[in-house]
Amino acid sequence: MFWRAVTLIIAVLLAAVAGAVYWFGLRPLPETSGQISGPVSAAGTISRDARGVPHIQAATIDDALFLQGYAMAQDRLWQMDGLRRRAAGELSEIVGPVALESDRDARRLGIAHTAEFQEQNLSPEDRRVLAAFARGVNFFIDTHRGKYPLEFTLLGYTPKPWTVRDSVLAGMEMYRTLTTTWRAEIAKQNMREQGDPAKVDFLFPLRSGIDRQPGSNAWVISGDHTASGKPLLSNDPHLEYALPSPWHLVHLQASGLDVMGATIVGLPGVVTGHNQNIAWGVTNLEFDVQDLYREQIDLQTGQYTFHGKPAQAQKREETILVKNAPPEKFENWITLHGPLLVEDHGAQYSLRWSAMEKSAFTYPFLDLNRAHNWDEFRAALKRFGGPGQNFVYADKLGNIGYQATGRLPRRKTCRGDVPSGGAKGDCEWDGFVAFDAMPSIYNPPGGRIATANQNPFPEHEDYLVNGNFAAPYRARQIHARLAAREQWKPQEMLSVQSDIYSEFAQTLAQELVAAAEHKKLNNEATDLLRKWNGQMDPKQPAPMIVMLTYAQLRKALLDRAAPGLDEKYQALIPASGIARALREHPKHWFADYDETLTQALTQGIVEGTKAQGSDISRWQWGLLQALTIVNPVVGRLPLIGHFFNIGPTPMQGAPTTVFQYTGRLGPSLRITADLSDWDHSLMNLATGESGQVFSPHYQDQWDAYHQARSFPMQFGKVEAKEVLRVEPAK
Repeated sequence: MFWRAVTLIIAVLLAAVAGAVYWFGLRPLPETSGQISGPVSAAGTISRDARGVPHIQAATIDDALFLQGYAMAQDRLWQMDGLRRRAAGELSEIVGPVALESDRDARRLGIAHTAEFQEQNLSPEDRRVLAAFARGVNFFIDTHRGKYPLEFTLLGYTPKPWTVRDSVLAGMEMYRTLTTTWRAEIAKQNMREQGDPAKVDFLFPLRSGIDRQPGSNAWVISGDHTASGKPLLSNDPHLEYALPSPWHLVHLQASGLDVMGATIVGLPGVVTGHNQNIAWGVTNLEFDVQDLYREQIDLQTGQYTFHGKPAQAQKREETILVKNAPPEKFENWITLHGPLLVEDHGAQYSLRWSAMEKSAFTYPFLDLNRAHNWDEFRAALKRFGGPGQNFVYADKLGNIGYQATGRLPRRKTCRGDVPSGGAKGDCEWDGFVAFDAMPSIYNPPGGRIATANQNPFPEHEDYLVNGNFAAPYRARQIHARLAAREQWKPQEMLSVQSDIYSEFAQTLAQELVAAAEHKKLNNEATDLLRKWNGQMDPKQPAPMIVMLTYAQLRKALLDRAAPGLDEKYQALIPASGIARALREHPKHWFADYDETLTQALTQGIVEGTKAQGSDISRWQWGLLQALTIVNPVVGRLPLIGHFFNIGPTPMQGAPTTVFQYTGRLGPSLRITADLSDWDHSLMNLATGESGQVFSPHYQDQWDAYHQARSFPMQFGKVEAKEVLRVEPAK
């Protein structure tokens, strides 16, 4: 009787668990086959391939965008809702005090107010595109009440309708992700004030920036260098790893529209991909579009000084709703430069940011998606407000090109790398750089173009250039790989996208070996470095030795430039600054250059021993920088949450390799477009197309991504596994 009772209890518990999984996890999965009726002008279909990518066929462009909104909501509704809340500063309302700091940051910036301002200034065409998409999202919300994704159940709320403003918020959040530099400006100022300004500036070259800013790779080669005789174009945007992905893959077909690729979650159309005639890819431009101003302001009255005269700031009152806690209220002042954003050592700083300027948010991607040639491509980009991007281009006729875009401040007197005085008004922007004055290339003689966030701007007489431009190592390696052979095929581009050679790390290793030899220091670490080929292989010890030494060297140089600052400042020093020190050996930096390097090496070995033991030959770089991708809600559940996360996974690469990896960000998407045959193109996400944890497409692309494999970018020939037909509502 006892065991029978135990068996019965276990059976009941298993049945209850199975019922809960079905009701809360499986039942909300989207309906991806069959037939439904909805507000479309004519019948359309959402066909999903083996990886759940929606291929949408519709009679009109408005219908296609409506169905795109519906399909994205099927896959990513909670992510979309979380994204708009993060941008607007409304996360605390659903998750409680844990999100208060995030909400405060968004409210201080005034992203919600800026989104409202940008929405009011949208062109009728842009508004129509975003509105059609919003109607599709709302059709899903309205028809799935009681069957929302698991996150809504766990957090105990229902989604509000999606609006045009919400898509603007999604765009503004990406704007913030890709252009936030003000913290580095404060840090650099603190370093200059506490240390030797000349040495600080030496470590921070004005035409290069911090290594950990989100970046990307994109390149295009002409048919002279491919097996097909037509161009190949590759793109792998680098963003913070996330579950689900920040990208959503889609194929849109309607009268006058046939485009495929990836878009940012919350936005319609295709941001990077191809249509029937052209292909394009994007990387972050990294031009500095934020300036801080030290204001002379009375925080009681909002009176401040500008151009030596009194001015009145605008008061903005904010109320943050907090789940299971009282609301938090605060006030902020808005000057002519922008919101008061930060207080540092008693000083108040306001922020001017190009995202807050009129027409900073425009949405020309539908025009881009329908472009036939270089002129139409550039015409679409001419009205792109930002964030500033590098676009690479190829077309079926064999042309290739590059265009920088965005609203970039024209600075005449101050570069904006550190805060300026706001009272005098002598560091103001002089409008924005004209589109035709931005870097542009069309059919270069070598037939190769590559952008990896390096500085594309020559020294310019008309405006000062400043930005978080990446050190040139990734760009140089891409060019070297592309020039090393001919007859490239689409699948072979994966070997370039996953390249893990670091010129910087190998140079540092060679300097360490030379210094050790001069100091008669020979040990296992120097032997390993002497034989090393510069590959940031996750299973090898040499990359770990170099990077641990690099951390110690940054610390030593920081101590020389600005003694007494804590470790957070070390991470800001770019590889380009360290490389300059290694290259020039300035005597006022190094009393004994070799001694500095060997001490850093010795301390690096001490740190490595703490992490992975005393047998250096068994160290593994990948274990030191293992990656865990956590689902922000389900992944944090006790006992079972880890089943919905990825990792920990040993990772290859470094900030200075083509496969750029920093411990939190890396290639979030890979695309290679074959202009000879679109169906030979390749595309994959890092994780999966769906954000629903019980979907088979939640993380089904991770293994291929991690092993540098990809999937056909089905375009002309779509192998549909599921088809949902949408008929006009009667």
